Amino acid sequence: MKKGFTVWFTGLSGSGKTTLSQRVEEALLERGLNVEVLDGDVVRLNLSKGLGFSKEDRDINIKRIGFVCNLLTRNGVAAIAAAISPYRSIRDENRNLIKRFVEIYVQCPLEICKQRDPKGLYAKAEAGKIANFTGVSDPYEEPLRPEVVVDTDKETIDQSVNKILRTLELLNYIPIVSSLEYSGEEETKIKERLKALGYI
Repeated sequence: MKKGFTVWFTGLSGSGKTTLSQRVEEALLERGLNVEVLDGDVVRLNLSKGLGFSKEDRDINIKRIGFVCNLLTRNGVAAIAAAISPYRSIRDENRNLIKRFVEIYVQCPLEICKQRDPKGLYAKAEAGKIANFTGVSDPYEEPLRPEVVVDTDKETIDQSVNKILRTLELLNYIPIVSSLEYSGEEETKIKERLKALGYI
């Protein structure tokens, strides 16, 4: 049986987590992997219905996603989680639980996230209509040692996806496909990050 793993996208609302997770899902399916995506908004409608946005409720929500990802990973599935998951300690708990865990920090300046905001959530939060909104009235704790950092305000979607896929290749989590296009500089940066994290 193929070994599973979890790809965990974290970042502010509007940073691009859902878009990237969908593209990575497509790429992994093309390589013949079993894939499941747990998107934060979808999970809240189903698995975490009734939870609010207090720190305690957020932690419960992220722990639930981590629990499901762990089950999937143990059973040979590539689990993809796309949730703001603002608190570092709970992300680290999930990392320790799952083990084969790749953290993707979807980095994007707050001002750009606000400009992209299709649902107008930031405007509502700034007007006091939404409480405990990450980046406005609630903190976001950036990852300290993510396996991948994508800068969605500077990179194309393809560049970000390729960086994620190449990292998964170098970790031996997915089969290598030679058709991915990287510059020598990008390849060096990916390898340097993994070396600094003790993977290679």
